[in-house]
Amino acid sequence: MNGQEPFSLRGRNPDVLTCIANLSNDEVFTPPEFANRMLDNLAEAWAADNNGSSMWADRSVRFLDPCTKSGVFLREITRRLTMGLADEMPDLEQRVNHILTNQVFGIGITHLTSLLARRSVYCSKHASGEHSIAGSFTSDDGNIWFARTEHTWVAGRCEYCGASRKTLGRGEDLETHAYAFIHADDIKARLAQLFGGAMQFDVVIGNPPYQLGDGGGGGGASATPIYNLFVEAALSLEPRYAVMITPSRWFSGGKGLDDFRERMLRDHRFVKLVDFPQLYDVFPGVKIRGGISYWLWGRDHGGGCEVVTMIGNEVVGEPVVRELDAYDVLVRRNEAVGSCPALVDTCCL
Repeated sequence: MNGQEPFSLRGRNPDVLTCIANLSNDEVFTPPEFANRMLDNLAEAWAADNNGSSMWADRSVRFLDPCTKSGVFLREITRRLTMGLADEMPDLEQRVNHILTNQVFGIGITHLTSLLARRSVYCSKHASGEHSIAGSFTSDDGNIWFARTEHTWVAGRCEYCGASRKTLGRGEDLETHAYAFIHADDIKARLAQLFGGAMQFDVVIGNPPYQLGDGGGGGGASATPIYNLFVEAALSLEPRYAVMITPSRWFSGGKGLDDFRERMLRDHRFVKLVDFPQLYDVFPGVKIRGGISYWLWGRDHGGGCEVVTMIGNEVVGEPVVRELDAYDVLVRRNEAVGSCPALVDTCCL
């Protein structure tokens, strides 16, 4: 490795991760600037809970992206750690190798995205290749794991994700979309298998796939949400923090989401919820009805949740810290909280 600081892509024109097309409306790539906004919120929460210390200067913090696609979260985390640990670990090669082998982990959602993520993080599609900036891996995967996973079919549907066998029960030459993180009875045991030992992650972060076709509706166009399954699996790991992007449809429940909505609203460990109700504000050209949001969950947090509404890059109104379970649905707009029931009902989605 030469002496030039890696992971300085932000200042280059263009960053390759701003140029790739989305896989679909259900598997979208997170823009680097948006990923960094989420990491800023995470770092602020960490500092508030740790006497102002920087998480990027802590060589023991462990991160997991359980649904990595472009590798943007892991890349930006690595870039921040590379700068933050410079004083403690002056040797650049040693520092980068420590970060990549001990601190950042991912699970690819497809073979293609696993290669892309490794290229983003290791600068090589093979973690042990001659061009990889990680010097200690003996496997091509490194800490970004992928292997083909199969659905478990029961009466025509997958017992884990609800996918339709008619839609996704196909040959070995096509992706199964049976995502490893949500196809396990014991996710902690599953991660121990993937990464070679008991793993406790401080941070789980990601932008999961949103839905899978379930074979219903006209022409089989119906789909079942699955992002809720990723959220539940992530929180079951009991990380110190979880930060995830999801469609905002869960605010009012709906297909397969009523129990999930109730579980989310009653969990008082949400620190911050940032809501983008307008189409295309975050993912240009991707039509996600109801918009998207991202949230920060803290294992040791026990107060209200700061709710922020964004239109484009502008904050609408004043952020308000409030209890999410004040109503049976999540009231999106802070100004509607405390209004008459009729007004509340119109402000959910």
